[in-house]
Amino acid sequence: MRALSDHAGSWTGTNEFRLMPTDPPHEAAATAEVSPAAAGQLTSIAYTWTHPEDGEQDGLLVVGPDDESEGVVALWGDSWHQSPAPKVLTGSVGDRGIQLSYLYGGDWRWEITVDPTDPDALYLRMDNVVPESADPGGFAGAYPAMETRLRRANDPHPALTRRVPGIG
Repeated sequence: MRALSDHAGSWTGTNEFRLMPTDPPHEAAATAEVSPAAAGQLTSIAYTWTHPEDGEQDGLLVVGPDDESEGVVALWGDSWHQSPAPKVLTGSVGDRGIQLSYLYGGDWRWEITVDPTDPDALYLRMDNVVPESADPGGFAGAYPAMETRLRRANDPHPALTRRVPGIG
């Protein structure tokens, strides 16, 4: 996956997790390893994060081109979010990086954004999209369930404070 070719290697930083849109975010350490595969046609992002009650978690996102121009397909597995069955996501590559999504539980949607637009940073955002039909507590729409901000593991300034519009 050419969009991530400059981001191969080890990354470290923080992840914010919230289960519901009204929950305060839980911040903890996060890591990722970005690796090209299949002669650069695929990229795997193996990541770790910490759930506030269930402890250390890990996930794997394998991204590659779809048959459609600018189309992307991915396989995603996470030890907490949808264990044991991995999910197939589809999406596109644009100015803001890679946008992926899939439907679950009827008309709920999970969206993953991989933003490699900063050569010194890698941003992962996972939004849960609450359908109007569910409308728990008067909230429908997308909210960031996971926001991960990473710097190269050898970066002398690991604290990442910059927020990217639409990413965090």
